[in-house]
Amino acid sequence: MMGLVDVAVLGRVGARELAAAGLGNAIFFAISIIGMGVMFGIDPMISQAIGAGDRVRARRILWQGIWLGLIVTGVLTIVLVAGALAIPYAGFAEELVAPATAYLLVRTISLAPFLLFFVVRSYLQAHGVTRPMVTAMIAANVLNLGGDILFIFGGGILPDWTGPLRSIPALGVAGAALATVFCTILELAIVAMAVRNVAPGFSRANGGLKPAATFDHRPNRAEIGRAFRVGLPVGLQMGAEVGVFALVALLAGRLGTLDLAAHQLVIGLASFTYTAAMGVAAAGSVRVGIGVGARNPEATRIAGHAAFVGGVGLMGIAALAFTFAPRALARLITDEANVIAAAIPLFLVAAVFQLSDGVQGVGGGVLRGAGDTKFSLYANLAGHWLIGLPIALYLGFRAGLGIVGLWWGLCVGLTVVAILLFTRFERLSSKTIEPLDVSS
Repeated sequence: MMGLVDVAVLGRVGARELAAAGLGNAIFFAISIIGMGVMFGIDPMISQAIGAGDRVRARRILWQGIWLGLIVTGVLTIVLVAGALAIPYAGFAEELVAPATAYLLVRTISLAPFLLFFVVRSYLQAHGVTRPMVTAMIAANVLNLGGDILFIFGGGILPDWTGPLRSIPALGVAGAALATVFCTILELAIVAMAVRNVAPGFSRANGGLKPAATFDHRPNRAEIGRAFRVGLPVGLQMGAEVGVFALVALLAGRLGTLDLAAHQLVIGLASFTYTAAMGVAAAGSVRVGIGVGARNPEATRIAGHAAFVGGVGLMGIAALAFTFAPRALARLITDEANVIAAAIPLFLVAAVFQLSDGVQGVGGGVLRGAGDTKFSLYANLAGHWLIGLPIALYLGFRAGLGIVGLWWGLCVGLTVVAILLFTRFERLSSKTIEPLDVSS
């Protein structure tokens, strides 16, 4: 929703600002999504520890995940800054270079709280504590709307009684990034405070139950290394998926500002609907992980199937909306007629791949809960890069379909990945899945 609000406010400024933010945002997520995926590797470790009755180990994994998040932040910050400095040399329209670079540099500040949020989220959701995440999202969205309006248009639009806020300059595209930085920090603060209310309970250590007293918060190389090995394939898998979409955004930028603005409008809405599938995927990951940790194959299989049904159901609703109300949806984002007209065909393609997107999103989640993180990487590389991307390039440039052709290639890639992940879970869940190391 925060990204959607950014797009909606910038859409009122102009196609240039909308396209520039889309370009900067595409680069940010293409890189940061790898770190996000690495943090997702914490999911099965914590949920399987909970399933095995070892809450002390779950708390210890939380702290090692925090250290891992800080390490990954340091590495990816260097990559993001390098990416921002490379924008002027990437062949984009001159009008997009300065605002896109400013957006990416400011947005990079949010990387650390962005990654740490997912670590804390893994711990809370494994304990069934999900309300703090909802609270964080509501608070952040309220702040983001006000922050977008203030930083994008400047304090001059405010009434006199706001005092010093009126002196804030209009930052344009960079203002949207700055608002997101503050919101990400707020989200992390809210969920971090909620951890204090989750009692670690008892640990099944050395053959008996021992109360959880204190925790060693210092970094442990072995624990961090284990979390990294589980999470890296997830990060690379998500990077492979988002990287294809980011590449399409870059190619759309070469087609022209209007095509990039249309792409950003529809991908913003498609990303918003995809969060529903990701929510189901997170729940599926936890329930599958608990089933695996408890060595209960029936519970594992039921949890996975329930997640697939939920994901397809929610994405089916989105597909209907994209099919029958594309113009109304586009008007929520922008009032520029040329951008709306260019976006309508993309809505129809997005409607087709909603179901595939739901299945592949949930499939990655349930396999993550099972501790099987490598297959999702291989499936995404095959589906998106070996099959979907060549089709996108052919349809977009050789067949002359432009941005619509690029999107049909994305649709094919998502469908292939969905089939592979669903088939993989069916095969794995037909027998008892060996859990990851959950010993104390």
